[in-house]
This record gives sequence, structure tokens and C-alpha cells, in this order.
Amino acid sequence: MTLFRPVGVTELRLIEKLNWRAFPPRLPIQPIFYPVLNFDYAAQLARDWNTKDPISGFAGFVTRFEIDDQYAAHFDVQTVGSRGRHDELWVAADELSEFNTHIVSPIEVIASFYGDGFEGPKREFQDRGNFS
Repeated sequence: MTLFRPVGVTELRLIEKLNWRAFPPRLPIQPIFYPVLNFDYAAQLARDWNTKDPISGFAGFVTRFEIDDQYAAHFDVQTVGSRGRHDELWVAADELSEFNTHIVSPIEVIASFYGDGFEGPKREFQDRGNFS
């Protein structure tokens, strides 16, 4: 199953430290890890939320990765808006380590968005994905 995850600068750097093969543990205030099921939704979150968030570094990145289908079936799809557009998998924070073992492709960056407050090189992670 192909999944997408919008992330900010800090989380993306942690993914890089994990060799593009895993997502970092959740913070205590983050009880759920929620990858989304389509690019458009991930881009909406990265563009509309991460770029305005100082904790995200005023930048949002859309990552894409694959998990094995049998494991993905373990999770119910959660719809948080329009069905087919705002669908997510909810992974409890204490299950993220197990989730990471089922990632079958490197995590790649496929889009980036930058807010007015962003400081830094805008193409820092370009070599980690398919930018158009």
C-alpha cells in the first residue's frame, strides 16, 4: 500500500537520520501517527498547515512510502473529512516501531512547500525524491 505523510523540517531531518527507512517516535503529546492515503490530502496538510507552523520550520514536505498490504489491512481507514479525499490510517504511537518494520521502500520526498517564515535552503531534500 502506498502511503503519504506530511512532515515539517524537524521530522524530515529525523527521517534522514533513520536512513529514510523509518519515522521517528512520536512526542508525548502525539498519541497517533497518521499517514494519509492520497497525495492531494498530504499536500493540503503540508501546504496549509506545516508552512504556517514554527515547529515545522515554516515548511511542509510530502513523503511517500510503501508498507506491505497484509500489515496495512490491520488498520481501519479513518475518514476525517470527505471520504476518498481525507482518509488516514491511525497508528497508535506505541505501535509505530512495529509499523516501521513493515515499510518496504525508502521514504522519499515528493513535494515541498515553504511559508514566509522559512529560513534555509529550499531544495535541501531534493535528492530524496521525485520533484517535478
